[in-house]
Amino acid sequence: MHEELMEDAIVNKVGGRFKLSTLIQKRLVALNSGARPLVDLPLDNKMQIVIQEILQEKIYLDVNLNVQITGGQESLGPEAVDFRTL
Repeated sequence: MHEELMEDAIVNKVGGRFKLSTLIQKRLVALNSGARPLVDLPLDNKMQIVIQEILQEKIYLDVNLNVQITGGQESLGPEAVDFRTL
């Protein structure tokens, strides 16, 4: 297990264990779908990338529980699909 997840600091940073779990899951999906990491790490461990993005306050959950980049307007959550156009 990752040491950072054992500390209360990361839990408090995002607002609780539920939000932490949601943020990690959603960001991992984005990274696995081809999103670029927001931190430079020499390893390809996506979980460690997400943890560092959280600790460095690069990402957060908005009020709709979508992943957002700090200081940016870009949403990292799922794209809205208009099913009427399909």
